Amino acid sequence: MQLGLNGQIALVTGGGQGVGRQICLELAAEGAKVVVNDLFEERANAVAKEIAAAGGQALAAPANITQLDEVEAMVARARAHFSAPITILVNNAGIIPERREKGGRTPPFLETPVADWTKIVDLNVYGTMYCCRAVLPGMVEKKTGRIINIISEAGRIGEANMAVYSGAKAAIGGFAKALAREHGRHAITVNSIALGAVSHEGIKDGPLNIHATVDNNELLKKMLNVYPISKGVGRLSRPGDISGVVAFLASDQALFITGQTVGASGGFVMN
Repeated sequence: MQLGLNGQIALVTGGGQGVGRQICLELAAEGAKVVVNDLFEERANAVAKEIAAAGGQALAAPANITQLDEVEAMVARARAHFSAPITILVNNAGIIPERREKGGRTPPFLETPVADWTKIVDLNVYGTMYCCRAVLPGMVEKKTGRIINIISEAGRIGEANMAVYSGAKAAIGGFAKALAREHGRHAITVNSIALGAVSHEGIKDGPLNIHATVDNNELLKKMLNVYPISKGVGRLSRPGDISGVVAFLASDQALFITGQTVGASGGFVMN
């Protein structure tokens, strides 16, 4: 499908690997000029070069999005580079709790250090809000814009041993609805995409490794049972299963979809 993203400037946070990288590639293939953000400069540069090699336009924009001054400088740099404001924002960067318990499990709330709360909330909540705050004036100026937040099904149902993370992702779901109400008059849509377990090239081992199969990983076999479509296709979701949803929501094909949370988790949560 030709989604008509030519001339759009898209900022993707956490774009250096996994889901973020694939979103960058997909938006570029649809004609958008992509600002590739990542905390690590080498990752941002690699994806920007990958886009350029495929004939697209990209700007590597390393920045720590938990720092408002760095976010504002990144957005200003992107506007100067492309001579236009950002009209698509994909808030993809996020962090999950560290797996510290025996067996690789995340600890329950009462055993989660307060310092970990801060890391999770700073990136998942404040990072998203800072990016929205930085790009919205340009979208209002252009009277168009698409904001897409990558959240988690944990934010919709709550996950044991992931209380702070669940709360942070739920917060962004509510924040998106409020922004959609505030900025609909500016022709700006704001939506969220809720993910389940995603396998990608950045995960080296375990059931989320992209090469894991039910034959070589017993835990993966168990995980597939909670994702209805995964039982049929024999795998968990991958970045390409998500990037197409992002591209659609970024296009005028989705103009009348706003304030929504779209589940892209293979049926883990059903509305």
